[in-house]
Amino acid sequence: MPQFRISEVASLLGVSDDTVRRWAEAGRFPTKRAENGRLVVDGRDLAAFAQKHAHSPDVSLPARSARNTLTGLVTRVIVDGVMAQVDLQCGPFRVVSLMSREAVEDLGLEPGVLAVASIKATQVVVEIPDTSRELVT
Repeated sequence: MPQFRISEVASLLGVSDDTVRRWAEAGRFPTKRAENGRLVVDGRDLAAFAQKHAHSPDVSLPARSARNTLTGLVTRVIVDGVMAQVDLQCGPFRVVSLMSREAVEDLGLEPGVLAVASIKATQVVVEIPDTSRELVT
């Protein structure tokens, strides 16, 4: 199972290293010491934490469009016959991909694995939730 250093957890969750350390000290997710002595978080525990807190009211989203690739943690894999559904938690964003069972097996996708979603769309809607902002064209 993948393990993530505190700095990697911070990057994935979009917070500072200090915030991750405070959360760990408060028991919001379990940590352990790796062989090199560094504090790490198990990938499954981090995936569960990310999924649980994805829609937390204290999450503030930047007023910008997302890029075409999003790095995140696999939070769920549902395999049914030849197809599979893979859920990623990329910061506050949930990304769902439908792919072949073979692709899931070849990539070793399971909850807690770090993955990158590459997104291609023919139509992208970009919104700014704060209506008090003026758009400059």
